[in-house]
Amino acid sequence: MPVFKYKGKTLQGKEIEGEITGDNKELVMAELRRQAIIPTQIKKKPTEINISIPGFGAKIKEKDKIVFTRQFSTMIDAGLPLVQSLEILGQQTENPELAKYIKDIKMTVEGGSTFADALRKYPKVFDQLYVNMVEAGEAGGILDTILARLAAYMERAMALKRKVKSAMTYPIVILVVAVVVVAGLLIFVIPQFADLFTSFGGTLPLPTRIVIAMSDFLGGWGGLIILLTVIAFFITLKKVKQTERGKLYLDRFMLKTPVFGSLLQRVAIAKFTRTLGTLISSGVPLLDGMDITARTAGNKVIEKAVQSSRTSISEGKTIAEPLGETHVFPPMVVQMISIGESTGALDTMLSKIADFYDEEVNAAVETLTSMLEPMLMVFLGGSVGFILIAMYMPIFGLANLIG
Repeated sequence: MPVFKYKGKTLQGKEIEGEITGDNKELVMAELRRQAIIPTQIKKKPTEINISIPGFGAKIKEKDKIVFTRQFSTMIDAGLPLVQSLEILGQQTENPELAKYIKDIKMTVEGGSTFADALRKYPKVFDQLYVNMVEAGEAGGILDTILARLAAYMERAMALKRKVKSAMTYPIVILVVAVVVVAGLLIFVIPQFADLFTSFGGTLPLPTRIVIAMSDFLGGWGGLIILLTVIAFFITLKKVKQTERGKLYLDRFMLKTPVFGSLLQRVAIAKFTRTLGTLISSGVPLLDGMDITARTAGNKVIEKAVQSSRTSISEGKTIAEPLGETHVFPPMVVQMISIGESTGALDTMLSKIADFYDEEVNAAVETLTSMLEPMLMVFLGGSVGFILIAMYMPIFGLANLIG
């Protein structure tokens, strides 16, 4: 069946656009009017040629979910019925995989299920945080507000993740380039000089002998041994991360590493406070919110601390007291949470803590980048410089001998 692109206005005057299937333009126009949309432009979409390659299917990215949530919130706020909003979004969503899920969710809702129950069928796409907030929004009759709040939360979380990823990516790229350059010199360039120096005879300078020995090691079995060791390390690391205890030890180790540990702790605290604050302000019960926050923390140390605090809270304690006993959260965070509890504005205080630690992460990323850049450049320049000097020392010696 042909696909048509359309632009139109809702009864409230809001401009929308999307795609819809139909046998011809007249039937598409009638269907849009049935959906309370006044069409202003309708044109047939060109036929696309899709080549399916195994292992390279469309994936649902965080950005796709954010756009879906934001658009859905706008439609609900404009007064469009839930099913109709899902129908429109299923047609105009660019990601075909997400479009398929939206259409399935629409059918489930039409069958009598709540929107939250329909989302719960797809835990890999919509996590506990998403489903519970939607459930709270449906129960309170403020689904549009909750969806807007959820979209804002996801946007902030994605921005935070992008900052940390950029901070980690830069030094790794520079380090890989340095290793590749040095290995290339040792494997392909140095052997040419070594053959030349051997024909001279005599004893070579110590730096030159060190570089030639490294070249022989990498050119022989040494290079293969190093490659296999690196592969074995990453395979072992992957296996360790698949176990609960291994992930806990690994996260604990990462939090104690110099420079990076402080950054990861700030990221974890920002995510914890942002998530819990968003859940509480959306009407999710505190204990449920703590459980969801622990499961979505992304760090086993933080998860264990939050779950321990949740158990204490269920026994009648305050939030701040058990959090302080875990020794994972800084005293300032514990004190601000305590103030939020006593004033009845815990969600607001958690949001302020999250904003503060977002800024801390920004500052930490800038500091880390400015510190690592010269260090890595010195490492790269020093390594290449040492190799060049070591190779030219016998030539200088030969020139002095001829002189």
